Formats: sequence, structure tokens, C-alpha cells
Amino acid sequence: MRILVVNSNTTDSVTARIGTAARAAASPGTEIEAVTAPFGLPLIVSRADWLVAGPATLAALAARRGRYDAAVIACFGDPGLDAAKELLDVPVLGISEAAFHAAAMLGRRFGVVSFTAALRPMFEDCLAHHGLAPRCAGFRMGPPFSGDPGKVAEERADLLVELCRQSVEQDGAEAVILAGGPLAGLAPVLAPRVPVPLVDGTAAAVRLAEALVGLAPPAAKGRRRARALTGFAPEIASLYDG
Repeated sequence: MRILVVNSNTTDSVTARIGTAARAAASPGTEIEAVTAPFGLPLIVSRADWLVAGPATLAALAARRGRYDAAVIACFGDPGLDAAKELLDVPVLGISEAAFHAAAMLGRRFGVVSFTAALRPMFEDCLAHHGLAPRCAGFRMGPPFSGDPGKVAEERADLLVELCRQSVEQDGAEAVILAGGPLAGLAPVLAPRVPVPLVDGTAAAVRLAEALVGLAPPAAKGRRRARALTGFAPEIASLYDG
């Protein structure tokens, strides 16, 4: 089985981190290819960033079409996810989609923890979109961040532990999501210091993608008709070939 994991930002060190976490989660025999968005921003923080990241994610998915059995969008906010599900004939999951559903199965109420509060509006939108807002105990977010996204996990590890504990002790969370592509792989490191399950969206998405490949029926044919898309990268336009 081959799974393509797309980092929707342009920071290669984050892609490397995501790839390592994805490979650690994958079953024996599953091949992981982690790629960086071909254009965009070094970190996806706002709704505007999210809008830019959607086409960038689609371009990465389209450029490798036919070379993977499932895909994971490794940006917490899932830019381009619904479009990718509509345009591709393989299972596509977002790391927030996977994390929300996994956390909801681990506890009645889950918390969302991340390294900066600037992410909260985008995360709230994503949570509502996936229909699990009633199960969320709340958000615990860090202060403003302007550093290297590839280093934030280690730099703010102690802060993230404290935020996780607040989520459990003050908000009643029975599971906690460490939210954000730059935090991929951190959950197993911090888990001994937090009294409830920690969910890593990248790991959850990879394991769920493996399951969906096994469960999914053959791809539906003829659900799209060819249309001419102008002004976008050729890779994205190719998705409209029908």
C-alpha cells in the first residue's frame, strides 16, 4: 500500500517531521511518501492562509496521481480536503478530520491543544465543518509564534504539556489532540506526562487511510464530466479532465 502525505505549507523541515511520524504509524508493508506543497506559505495560520493552501495541496496531489492508494493532507485545518475527495478516486483524509474522529472514539469529550492561539479560528471552523464541535471540551493554545515551524514542537513541549493538563483538569477532556502538522510525532513523547490519551493527527490519518483502502469499494466511474479549467497550474487543471 502506498500513502501520499502532503504538507500544505512550504517548510521542508516540517515535511520531514510529518514523514517520520507517518512512517512510525504505518503498518509493515505500507510505503509513505511525504511531500511539501509546491507553493504557498511557511506556516498555515489564518483563514486566508488556508485558502491559499487548498490549491497548493491539490497541485501536490494531482502531480502524483496514480502513484498512491490513499492520501493524507497533513495540515490541521484540512485545506483542499473536500475538493480532493471529490476529484480523486482514492481515499483522502485530513489530519484534523482523523484526529477529531479518533479523539471522539477515545473519550466523550476531547480537548484541542496547539502552540499558538492564532490558529484557533481556523481550527474552530474545521471542527464545526466535521460536525464534532459538541464533543469538544475546549481549546488550549499557546502565545504568538514567529519562529521556525520545524522547531516549535521541541521549543514549546513543556508549554504543551501544561496546556494538555489544563484541558484535562479544567475543561474535562478525556482525550487531547496535539493539533498542527509541526507537532507531528510529539504525542508519544509527551504521553507519559499527560493523564489521558494524546492524539497525533498524522498517525491517526495514516492508520485510518490504511483501513479505508481495505474497506473502500472500487472507485465510482463517470461521476465527473470533463471541464476546462483556466488560470491554474496544469496539475490542478488535469483533475478536471474527467
